[in-house]
Amino acid sequence: MSAKIISGKDVAAEIRAELKEETAKLIADKGVTPGLVTILVGADPASMSYVTAKQRAAKELGFHSIQDSQPADISEEDLLALVEKYNNDPAIHGILVQLPLPKHIDETKVLFALDPDKDVDGFHPVNVGRLMIGDAKFLPCTPFGIQQLLIRSGTKTEGAEVVVVGRSNIVGKPIANILLQKADGANATVTVCHTRTKNMEEHTRRADILIVAAGFPKAITADMVKEGAVVIDVGVNRVGEKESVKTPGKMVAILEGDVDFDAVKEKASAITPVPGGVGPMTITMLMFNTLKSAKLAAGLTE
Repeated sequence: MSAKIISGKDVAAEIRAELKEETAKLIADKGVTPGLVTILVGADPASMSYVTAKQRAAKELGFHSIQDSQPADISEEDLLALVEKYNNDPAIHGILVQLPLPKHIDETKVLFALDPDKDVDGFHPVNVGRLMIGDAKFLPCTPFGIQQLLIRSGTKTEGAEVVVVGRSNIVGKPIANILLQKADGANATVTVCHTRTKNMEEHTRRADILIVAAGFPKAITADMVKEGAVVIDVGVNRVGEKESVKTPGKMVAILEGDVDFDAVKEKASAITPVPGGVGPMTITMLMFNTLKSAKLAAGLTE
C-alpha cells in the first residue's frame, strides 16, 4: 500500500489563509501592518526569483513589503548602513538579505549586523542560541516548515525516534534542535547522521520519522527505511530537463529529492513529494515569522 502524500502545497495554503486573517485583525485592532524588506544585491536570476516569490507572498497577505535592490558593486560599508537603516525603521518587522552576496562582501558580517528581533530567517547567532535553550523567537524557516508538516499531518513526534540525515546549519542542525525541545510538536529522540556516519542504514532503519537533507539524489533507498516510517524529503536536485506539458517546446527542469520516492513510498506510511513537499513551506514560515515580529512590536504575546 502506497504512503500517504504529505502535500506542502496544501499545508502552506492552509497556513497562509490563517496568516491573512490574522494580519487583517492586527491591522484593524492595533493599526500595525507587518513590514518585510528583502534586500537583493546584484541580479542573480535564482536570487531574483526567490525574492520575487517572497514579495508576492507578503503582498498577498496584506503586508507592507519593500524590495530593495542594490547593484552588485555596492560596498560592504554601504550594505551594512542599509541594514542598519531598516534595523531602525519601526515600519519594518522583518529583514531578509538574499544570499549569496558578491565575493567582496563578508556574508557573516552582514547577517550578524541584523537586529535579531527582525531576523525572520532565524539564523542570527542570538536566534540560534534562543533555539538551543528552548526560548526561540523565530525558528529557521525550512526546519519550522518541516515541523508544521509533521504536526498538521497528524504525525506523533513525542517519544518518536527521529533520524536526520544531514548536519547543515540551514536544515539538519536546527531541525534536530527543534524536535528535541520539551514542547508540543517535539519531545523526540533525535539522531543526526552525516557523511562520516558509519553504517548509516542501521540508524535510518530505526527511524519512526526520517528527515533527509543529504544534498544528493536518491541518497535514501527503500532498504534503508523502516516499514511504516514517516519520510520528509528536503532535497531538491536538478537531474535533467524535459518538455513542458503546459507549454510545448519549452524545456523545464526534472527535479528529484534525496529519497528514492517511487520505491520508498511503497514502504513508508507517509512521505513528502519533490517538488511540492517541504519547498512551499519555507516562504510560508518566513511570513509567519514576520507576522509574529509585528505582533510582538504591537505588544502582543503568543
